[in-house]
Amino acid sequence: MKIEPALTPHPGPARPHDADLHELAGSLETVFLTEMLAHAGVGETPEAFGGGTGEEQFASFQREQLAAQIVAKGGIGLSESLFRALSERQADV
Repeated sequence: MKIEPALTPHPGPARPHDADLHELAGSLETVFLTEMLAHAGVGETPEAFGGGTGEEQFASFQREQLAAQIVAKGGIGLSESLFRALSERQADV
């Protein structure tokens, strides 16, 4: 029985369906990181000399793009874990 290290990157999609699972896992990690960035206060309007309502309106877009960039650069490993879990579930079906 071969055991892989938890954070070993997947070599890439082996089957056409794997590409869809990779994309889905990346999207889920982006959503997760967007929420975490919001709770961390990224994009909050400063009390003094802030951008006002406009800045508040577009802060979510900034967080989403920042999260997408984090995932594109390798993320936090969540998408790889999600990909493996989704792959295993597909294999069982």
